[in-house]
Amino acid sequence: MATLFTRIINGEIPCYKVAEDDRYFAFLDINPLAKGHTLVVPKVEDDYIFNLDDETYAGLMLFAKKVAQAQQLAIPCKRIGVAVLGMEVPHVHVHLVPMQSESDMNFAKQKLQLSPAEMAETAAAIAAKMA
Repeated sequence: MATLFTRIINGEIPCYKVAEDDRYFAFLDINPLAKGHTLVVPKVEDDYIFNLDDETYAGLMLFAKKVAQAQQLAIPCKRIGVAVLGMEVPHVHVHLVPMQSESDMNFAKQKLQLSPAEMAETAAAIAAKMA
């Protein structure tokens, strides 16, 4: 059975897409730690990042770097934090979180509640900065 993220990639479940190429997909986290919190996933399903072959792993990180650079242009922040947790959805995903301080990466804190319009506007702003 396809993972939640594969269903998003396939267009079966709506998302706020930020970027896509033939191997990777980036979309806003619907329970963000910060405005612009984005998930970057490989289109191939695997539930653990270190199971990925070297080419897919390196490509994922390079794609995430491009997304992070676009985020930093679109969202006022000091840095983009990176985390790979992977416990909640059995599909490799990299969290890219705009940060003002390290505490912004605390996954135990209450998530933001952004309107669909804010989410769409944020996704479009990041997508517009993709090189």
